[in-house]
Amino acid sequence: MSFINYNAKEIHCKIVYYGPSLSGKTTNVQYIFHKSNGEDKSQLTELPSDLERTLFFDFLPLEVGDIRGFKTRFHLYSVPGQVVYDASRKLILKGLDGVVFVADSQAERMEENLQALENLKTNLEMQGYDINKIPLVFQYNKRDLPNALPISELRRALNKYNAPEFEAKASEGEGVMDSLKSVSKAIITVLKGGEI
Repeated sequence: MSFINYNAKEIHCKIVYYGPSLSGKTTNVQYIFHKSNGEDKSQLTELPSDLERTLFFDFLPLEVGDIRGFKTRFHLYSVPGQVVYDASRKLILKGLDGVVFVADSQAERMEENLQALENLKTNLEMQGYDINKIPLVFQYNKRDLPNALPISELRRALNKYNAPEFEAKASEGEGVMDSLKSVSKAIITVLKGGEI
C-alpha cells in the first residue's frame, strides 16, 4: 500500500523484515542503514522492548530511478521476533509493500522459522493481504554456522511460494543487499503495473 506524496514527488514503500527472534532481521536493517547514502536517509529509530528491538528508517536509493516522475523512498522495518510481541508485528505490517522473511539456517531453529512464517501468513490474511500476491523474498541467514541446514531442506520446508531466495551472513553483510534489491525490484514492478 504505497503512499504518494505529491508535494515531494515521492512514492513511499514499506518493506518489513519478518522472522523468528534472533534470526538477523535487525542486523539486516542496521547493515543497510550504514551502507546507504547519508543525505538521502532518515535517522535509524529504535523502539526497544524488554528483549527485542524494532528498528526502522527510510531512504531514497538513487539507483531505483523515477516512476512517472516520482522518486521512490523505501521505509524499512524489522519486527520483534518473539510471539509475545504479536500486536507489534500486526501494527508494523499495516500498509506494507513487501516482506523479507529472514530465516535462521540452524537446524535447531527450524520449528521457530515455521512458526514465524505461519504467523506472518495469518497476520497478513487478517489485514487483507495474500502472501502469494505480495513481493516476498526469503533470506536464509547464518549460513556460516556449522549446524546450518542445506538450502534444499530450508527451501522445501519454508519456500512454498516459489519466492526469490538468498543465502546470507547478515553480520558480514553477505546477501543483505541482494535480498533488499530483489524485494525492491518486485515492489517497483507492482508499482509500474498499477495506477498512480
